[in-house]
Amino acid sequence: MVVPELRAWRAARPHVVRVARTVEPHVARVTQALRPRAVRFTTPQVTALATTVGLAVAAGAVAVAGPWDSTGQRTAERDWAASREPEGGADHARKSGTSRTSPRAAPSAASVLAGLGGSAPDAPTPAGKALARVLDPLLANPVLGARRTAVVVDVATGERLYGTGADQVQTPASTTKIVTAVAALTAPGPDHRIRTRTVLEPGTKEVVLVGGGDPTLTARKPTDGWADLGTLADRTAAALKERHMDHVTLSYDVSLYAGPDVHPIGVNENIAKVTALMVDEGRSDDSTSGPAGRAPDPAAAAARKFADLLHDRGIKTTSPGLSKATSRSQALASVSSPPLSALVERMLTNSDNDIAEALARQVALATGEEPSFDGDAKAIRAQLKKLGLPLSGARFADGSGLNRADKLSAGLLAALLAKAGDPDRPELRPVLTGLPVAGFTGTLSTRYADAPTATGVVRAKTGTLTGVNTLAGTVVDKDGRLLAFAFLTSDEAQPPNPSEARAALDHTATALAACGCR
Repeated sequence: MVVPELRAWRAARPHVVRVARTVEPHVARVTQALRPRAVRFTTPQVTALATTVGLAVAAGAVAVAGPWDSTGQRTAERDWAASREPEGGADHARKSGTSRTSPRAAPSAASVLAGLGGSAPDAPTPAGKALARVLDPLLANPVLGARRTAVVVDVATGERLYGTGADQVQTPASTTKIVTAVAALTAPGPDHRIRTRTVLEPGTKEVVLVGGGDPTLTARKPTDGWADLGTLADRTAAALKERHMDHVTLSYDVSLYAGPDVHPIGVNENIAKVTALMVDEGRSDDSTSGPAGRAPDPAAAAARKFADLLHDRGIKTTSPGLSKATSRSQALASVSSPPLSALVERMLTNSDNDIAEALARQVALATGEEPSFDGDAKAIRAQLKKLGLPLSGARFADGSGLNRADKLSAGLLAALLAKAGDPDRPELRPVLTGLPVAGFTGTLSTRYADAPTATGVVRAKTGTLTGVNTLAGTVVDKDGRLLAFAFLTSDEAQPPNPSEARAALDHTATALAACGCR
């Protein structure tokens, strides 16, 4: 095999200790298979590294989110699966001429490779009663709280194989982002890009920075393909110099959105103001995900940064003020986000609340609803209704799941995941490829450390609020069947210990992965 370059290996160092425990018994058998092609090691060095290189390099590449191959799978996941021990798991990658001593795919390979495209050939469907014998005792664990609902669906057929309280709605927390992802990928669609632009008001020297709703617009470098405020400044300055203008009045326009810009939970480090213009999600530090201090006015902060960038390029500006571009304005320059499919993946992997609310606004804009919290909810419901999904009792209050007024059923979440696995719905594939991978990426990167059966096999969106713990995703079971699952638990009167509840949910997903259940 070809081991990925050493840059990915360096990124993978945090995973080394956990991964080594998993593969240590098989050092001798994988030493030769894991020898890097591009770098020469002595035999003792290869032996020492064999337990970590194959998995850790792939883990590092997965952690930096790419690249994606033509099937929608991270290339690093293929390398990781191929590096596993010779025994165990369905052989999805080995060609007929491959040596019998070369590594075969471990059980995880079915999920990180072929699994998202469907179940293994001739994989038997789990029996409902067998699933109940495995899952019922686990879901009865008191650490999960008073309310527990769950559904398991066969992705290939859409058949519900297991359900308890399947149609009862409760607070879903961040698993709401699955709903937002599906709605965004159907309207405006996976190829849509969010544009940030500058315009010149005719007969004046007023330049207006117009927000399009891209929270991933960045003022940092390198941008790694994301829209860059510096590039917008380059293009704007060049356009102004062509007009022999080196001193302008700078304004900014956030009129694209309507309604309140503060999320109903109030000022919170988990989300910035929901505004059509911001850079780096309004973060006041260098973080790219998770809680962080936010600019009190992200739009104004973005405009000030843009003014500084223009100044560096020889364009002097006034202190930027709020305005609105007119219909007569002349285009100067623009930059565009990656396609919405990439934004969906980043949102799901990192549980990014800012992207979630921005995507909900894009759904409203694409369907003619008011781009506000209320309009977003109407637009999302309408998109799910078009897909024929079970919406009884469902309530949509935001795009991120931070609002406790959101109410979803386990049946709806599992149906959404099954729909995303439908080969007739390729536009929904980023819902599955964006899900965090157990033990490796996003919000699951530090979970499943002691569950090798589930590491790399479970892909799931997490959800946590005080008193609420949820998990919804996909798993390939022991027989190679691709299943979608949703586990919703809550007890807001006596909130359970969140770490204990999360561990119990992880244990339940692990049991589903290990279950033949015929």
